[in-house]
Amino acid sequence: MRTEAQEQYVEYVTGRLPALRRLAYVLCGDDHHADDLVQQTITKLYVRWKRIRDVEHVDQYVRTMLVRAFVDEKRRPWARVGLVPQTPDRADPLGAVDDRVAEAVVVRAALTRVPPRQQAVLILRFLCDMPVEDVAAALDCSPGTVKSQTSRGLAAIRRVLGDMNADAFPGKGR
Repeated sequence: MRTEAQEQYVEYVTGRLPALRRLAYVLCGDDHHADDLVQQTITKLYVRWKRIRDVEHVDQYVRTMLVRAFVDEKRRPWARVGLVPQTPDRADPLGAVDDRVAEAVVVRAALTRVPPRQQAVLILRFLCDMPVEDVAAALDCSPGTVKSQTSRGLAAIRRVLGDMNADAFPGKGR
């Protein structure tokens, strides 16, 4: 028989799973890796649920757990190991890609080439539309650090996108 705390946990996780999954996917860009991040987060949440369930902003707390899991994982040496130099392209089942989808793919690819902490800041600030103070709380840093990471991250994205455009059209822009 489940206790009241377990029932609350199951109810909370069931309701928040799609949002957590979306955030994890935006952070890492891979379905399977996103599932792993969410699983890791909800497992830690289960262990701490009796203390966390009474926190005023549980959603923000759990989102912070997820982002920190992503950043921590990127710091580990095995995260840089790759079996193939580049992820194989997936075939487009419809035969045509909408311009917005193509743009999202380019931005996602550029985000993967930005350092993990800057990547997390950019995603939380611009894709999750979080204010600087909330991002600072999520990443356990000062608002000034979030602002500088945002600035550096945007500069890195611009450089990467410039490189990607130059690579797409060799001979142009150089």
